Amino acid sequence: MIMKILKELWKSRIAAVLHQLSAEIGPVILEIPPRPEMGDFAFPMFTYAKVLKKAPVQIASLLVSQLNTPEAAAEGPYINIRLNREESAPLILSRIFDPAFCRPEPLAGSKYMVEFSSPNTNKPLHLGHLRNDVLGESLSRILAACGAEVRKVCIINDRGIHICKSMLAYQEQGAGQTPESTGKKSDHFVGDFYVLFNRLYQQELEKLQGTGLTEKEAEARSTVLNRAQEMLRKWEAGDPETVELWKKMNQWTISGMKETYSRTGISFDHYYFESQTYLTGKDEILRGLEQGIFYRADDGSVWVDLTGENLDKKALLRKDGTSLYITQDIGTAIFRHRDWNFDRLVYVVGSEQQYHFKVLFSVLQKLGFSWAEDLYHLSYGMVNLPDGKMKSREGTVVDADDLIDSLAADALQEIHSKDREDAVGDSAITAEKIALGALHYYLLQFSPAKDMLFDPKESLSFTGNTGPYLQYMGARISSMIRKAGSAAESGSGVHLTGDAEWELLKSLSSYPQVLTDAAQSLDPSRIATYLHELSQLFSRFYHDCPVLTADDPAVVRDRFALSSAALRILQDALSLICVPFLEIM
Repeated sequence: MIMKILKELWKSRIAAVLHQLSAEIGPVILEIPPRPEMGDFAFPMFTYAKVLKKAPVQIASLLVSQLNTPEAAAEGPYINIRLNREESAPLILSRIFDPAFCRPEPLAGSKYMVEFSSPNTNKPLHLGHLRNDVLGESLSRILAACGAEVRKVCIINDRGIHICKSMLAYQEQGAGQTPESTGKKSDHFVGDFYVLFNRLYQQELEKLQGTGLTEKEAEARSTVLNRAQEMLRKWEAGDPETVELWKKMNQWTISGMKETYSRTGISFDHYYFESQTYLTGKDEILRGLEQGIFYRADDGSVWVDLTGENLDKKALLRKDGTSLYITQDIGTAIFRHRDWNFDRLVYVVGSEQQYHFKVLFSVLQKLGFSWAEDLYHLSYGMVNLPDGKMKSREGTVVDADDLIDSLAADALQEIHSKDREDAVGDSAITAEKIALGALHYYLLQFSPAKDMLFDPKESLSFTGNTGPYLQYMGARISSMIRKAGSAAESGSGVHLTGDAEWELLKSLSSYPQVLTDAAQSLDPSRIATYLHELSQLFSRFYHDCPVLTADDPAVVRDRFALSSAALRILQDALSLICVPFLEIM
C-alpha cells in the first residue's frame, strides 16, 4: 500500500516539525483535499493554535518554510502536499501488479462462519432471498480476500407449521401430481400448494367471521389450521405417513432451490436442517428449566425472563411441548460451534428479526456458552417493488427464477437491437451474465441496513451506477488491452503525471484499504461504491489521455500499463460482488 506508506511518512514529517515547536502537540490530522488540484494530502493547523499561540495561517506558513520542499505548500490554514508524481507513480504502478496486492491479510488467522439464505421448504426463492444470498456470498468472498478462513452455511427451515400447510394442501388436493407430471420446477410446484392453503384458510375465516365471530375467534375455530397443527404434531411424533410426505415435498423444494443457487453463483460449504437441530435446542431449554434459568407458565409452556436485559419475557417451548423458532435456532447455533470452532458467526438475516437475535444471543449466554459473544446479526433492509411489498402466502411474491428470466430476456433484446449477436458469442449466455450483473450490483450498491426499491429497468441500464455499466467498462478496457498485447504491462509509470492519470492511479492504489474497510464493516456496498468511482475515473482518463494515439511510445506503454492495472482491479472487485466479468459486450 504505497499511498498508505506515503501518508504515514508525511504525517511523521509534519509531526517532527510540530514537536520542535512544542512537546504538547497532539496527534497529526491528515485529510484528503476535496479537489485534486488542491493536492494529495492536507494537514489542518487549527488544533495547534492554542498551544503554539499563533494563528493557523501563521503555523502553516512556518511549517512549510521549515519543511523546505516543493511538495509542501501553505494554503491558508492548511499545509497541502503535492507528491512528486514522477517518483511516486512508478512505485504505485509496480505495487498494483504485485500478486499479493489484491489480497491484504488483516483477518489472517481468523475463522468466520457466515449463515445466509435460510430458505423454507414450502416455497421457492424470491427477490428477498436474492438480496440475502448475494450479501452473504459477497461478504464471504470479501472476508476470504482479507485472509479469513470462511465457512458458508445455510440453514434449511424444513419443519414447522408453515411446512405442514403446504403438505396438508397437497395431501388433500394434490391428486398425486408431481413436478414431472405438471412440467413445473419442483420448488415452484410446492410453493403453489402453500398459496392454495392460505387461500382456503382465508375463505374459511371469512365464512366464520360472517357468522359474527371475531377474527381471533375465527382463527381458533379454523378446521384447516387445526388440521395443519395436527400434522405438525404427527410429524414430531414420527408418524410414518406424515414423515414420508414431508421427505418427498422437502426433496422437491430443495432440489429446485439448488438449481437457483447454481444459476446465481451461490454456494455453501455446509447445509444444516432444522429437523436435525431442533431437538438439541429443546433439550437445552429443558436443561435450563431444571437449573432455574427458565420457568414454566401455568399453561405448561416454558419461558425466559429477559426484562433485565431490556428485552421482554419470551416463550421457548409451547404448552404442548413443541418447539418454536427460537428453540430451533438455539440448537442450530450449538451444533455449528461443535462442528467448527469459529471466531465469529455472522447471521445475514432481515432487519425484522433484530429482536429475535437479541433474544437468541441472550439465551445462549444465559445457558453458559461463552462463544455467544462472538455472534453477530448482519441486519439488512426489505426489498420492495414499485407496486408494493411482496407477500408469498398471497402469491404476489417476485420469484427469483422468473425475475432473472425477465432480466435476461431484456438483456438479450438489447443485444439483438444493437446487432451484437456475432460479437458476443453465445447471446443467451452473455444475456444471463448481464442479468446477474444488473441484479447483484443493484442489490449490493446500498448499505445493507437500508430498505430498497428494486427497479428492474433501471438495474439493466448501460449508463449510470449499474452493473452493466461496470461490465461494459471491463469489456472496453479488455478490447484496448487485446490491441496492446504484452505492451499493456511493460510501462514504467514515470509518464503518468497528468491529473487524470494520477487520480486513477491513486484510486487503484487504495483498493487494499477499500477491501479491508468492507471486510471490517461487513459491508459489500463499499466495494460497489468504489467500483463505480473507479470506472468514472477511468472514463475521464480515457477521454483526457489518448492511449492508442499518443505521440511518445513510452507514454503509450505507460498508459496501457495503467489501463491493464485498472482492468486487474476491476476484475477482482467485480468477482467479490458477484458480478460476472465480460471481455466482450
